[in-house]
Amino acid sequence: MSLFDHKISELHSKLHKKEISATDLVDESYKRIHAVEDKVKAFLTLNEETARAQAKEIDDQLGNKNEFGLLFGLPIGVKDNIVTKGLRTTCASQILANFDPIYDATVVEKLHAAEAITIGKLNMDEFAMGSSNENSSFVATRNPWNTDYVPGGSSGGSAAAVAAGEVLFSLGSDTGGSIRQPAAYCGVVGLKPTYGRVSRYGLVAFASSLDQIGPITNTVEDNAYLLQAISGQDPMDSTSANVEVPDFLSSLTGDVKGLKIAVPKEYLGEGVQDYVRQSVLDALKVLEGLGATWEEVSLPHSKYALATYYLLSSSEASANLARFDGVRYGVRSDNARNLLELYKQTRSEGFGDEVKRRIMLGTFALSSGYYDAYYIKAQKVRTLIKQDFEDIFEKYDVIIGPTAPSHAFKLGEKTKDPMTMYANDILTIPVNLAGVPGISVPCGFSDGLPLGLQIIGKHFDESTIYRVAHAFEQATDHHKQRPNL
Repeated sequence: MSLFDHKISELHSKLHKKEISATDLVDESYKRIHAVEDKVKAFLTLNEETARAQAKEIDDQLGNKNEFGLLFGLPIGVKDNIVTKGLRTTCASQILANFDPIYDATVVEKLHAAEAITIGKLNMDEFAMGSSNENSSFVATRNPWNTDYVPGGSSGGSAAAVAAGEVLFSLGSDTGGSIRQPAAYCGVVGLKPTYGRVSRYGLVAFASSLDQIGPITNTVEDNAYLLQAISGQDPMDSTSANVEVPDFLSSLTGDVKGLKIAVPKEYLGEGVQDYVRQSVLDALKVLEGLGATWEEVSLPHSKYALATYYLLSSSEASANLARFDGVRYGVRSDNARNLLELYKQTRSEGFGDEVKRRIMLGTFALSSGYYDAYYIKAQKVRTLIKQDFEDIFEKYDVIIGPTAPSHAFKLGEKTKDPMTMYANDILTIPVNLAGVPGISVPCGFSDGLPLGLQIIGKHFDESTIYRVAHAFEQATDHHKQRPNL
């Protein structure tokens, strides 16, 4: 049995009793990485020397101080678009292949304060643009349940590393489902917090009004621990919210009696595979047995979410990625004869096809003559989608549906069909457009591959999401399954 099969609370108890050490946990992580990384390919950069030094420092303090950080001694992986001081941060792009940041993201500072140990940086779709991890310019991460299949994206490395037992937990980022979808594909727990709950300072921007950092873990309880550690207002991020951070762990009561669940008919309709639909209905029966009730509802504007998302996110990406020009940082072309050629060639050589595709789409949507027809109209539809959620939450506590319309698909199966690839996020995108929180928890298997149940809550009400997710988890054993690598 791996040490990582224990919950955070159990490992902390063992650390305090000196049954294990932080060095043991770091050893366990790197031993597992060296054993399975050639199959999974989740990491881009390892932090072994520094991680071992941090573990030794924590071990030396165990008998000498009474208070420890919330995550003390525990190994974590960090998605490679979250900057880490002195530890290479590439966004899985050739344009940042040599980038060593000079500061830490706020969430990384919070991990240091909680005394977690960073094991390394995790693979992703380039600049977080993708749904399969195949857009990484370095290597394609594979699904630990079946290495012929994708782990999901863009936080595929973050989800795969946890599922494969390489780290206890990880951080990902979610712009249109990029934590929840890979969590579903890899059979782990992934939360996208409310927009503004977690600081974005130090997260390399894709679409600033949609991006949010969140935790990926093996259990709901561990997820609450990690969110507790990284939440809070940050003066370095003007979009972080000045709202109280509750004690998320106190919401894990297992009690959902009287809870009212909304199930959008659009989330179980056309395009959702029968086995996914059945897994959600089975999950609702479990929650009914625990005392909750559910009713079918409608989110009428969700059918416009995909088009709205790709217009808005691409528009923001075209502006955000303009900073990568070969002048200030990152890789620059060696063949340019003047400044204009430097811009063109650096960006042509440094960006991959998917990033170029979205920059071009966004630039088109923001251009003169098309701004009102596309970008402004998409912003108006976004408001309608947000209003749909607010209307539902006047009567119901949570919304439940599938995380993805199918289980993971095979590597290479959809790479030549961008529209089909984009449709994989159709059930997660509305959550980002509305800014509400959502979690994916394991809810079954099909063809040996995991399925995810998505639970969506009101703004800044992660506590209720955790309460429902934890109750469901305790009543089932899907989360106890482990891939056989």
